[in-house]
Amino acid sequence: MTTFERYLTVWVLLCIITGIGLGHLMPGLFAVVASAELARVNLPVAALIWLMIIPMLLKIDFAALGNVKEHWRGIGVTLFVNWAIKPFSMALLGSVFIGHVFAPMLPAGQLSSYVAGLILLAAAPCTAMVFVWSNLCEGEPHYTLSQVALNDVIMVFLFAPLVGLLLGVASISVPWTTLLLSVLLYIVVPVIVSQLWRRALLRAKGGAFERTMRVLQPVSLVALLATLVLLFGFQGEQILKQPVVIAILAVPILIQVYLNAGIAYWLSRRLGVAWCVAAPAALIGASNFFELAVAAAISLFGLDSGAALATVVGVLVEVPVMLSVVRIVKATRSWYEAGLPA
Repeated sequence: MTTFERYLTVWVLLCIITGIGLGHLMPGLFAVVASAELARVNLPVAALIWLMIIPMLLKIDFAALGNVKEHWRGIGVTLFVNWAIKPFSMALLGSVFIGHVFAPMLPAGQLSSYVAGLILLAAAPCTAMVFVWSNLCEGEPHYTLSQVALNDVIMVFLFAPLVGLLLGVASISVPWTTLLLSVLLYIVVPVIVSQLWRRALLRAKGGAFERTMRVLQPVSLVALLATLVLLFGFQGEQILKQPVVIAILAVPILIQVYLNAGIAYWLSRRLGVAWCVAAPAALIGASNFFELAVAAAISLFGLDSGAALATVVGVLVEVPVMLSVVRIVKATRSWYEAGLPA
């Protein structure tokens, strides 16, 4: 681990502070960057995500992808947590904390909208950023890619009925353009580009592949930090204007992340799943597809709604909290492996 990676938490904190400060000092600039979007997908953020995930996808040998069947228990755990636990646990947490515990501190007319936003966030499992978390915890890349692809397919069929059930709405207007464009931008195109690039590097020989990977390794982390600056810059004014509301909405999101990561990690251990699969399983089980959630909230409730704000808080919480989960699973590796069947 390099010195830069060792102090990643410090850089994350500095980027959060920098983003909020710049968003407050230069709101016009960040508004222009935020407006550079297509179907609610921010293109500068998409470019940064490419810089994050392509180096990780370069490591994947598609010839070995068939071996992922050995990790069927890890896939089962993640599917169970993503689709049978996470949306329902968030509905419960939102009802308890937003509807009751903190209700007196929030605008009465927005309570149900806040809860709806939290549900939208939990009903969309994370896609692209999972590659970053998996790489940071040395997760099995073939399992990660397979699980992300499977979640994308399931999301097409389950997102609308699941959200409709939890929100008690007869029909949900799914932002299909956002969903499909995100899958195309964050999964399909990067996978194709990375595999073509990988083949070219391996054909070049002479250590071209190894040299390229060494060069790209810091690029991924720098792109991650730049994404943080942008995300917090976009919402800098909002954070400073409504710090109490932001903090309250973060409470059920934080609990949900650690709860679902813990369940996935514990179940994996009980089922004898290898740590290299259990670690990304915990991260996939806990993280969210915030682009889809934000787009759905705006489509259903409006740009200035409590639902839209709740999903944005999910965006702000995502990176620093998931980095903490990475640290936890790495720190507990010896404990995890000690409990596996001989």
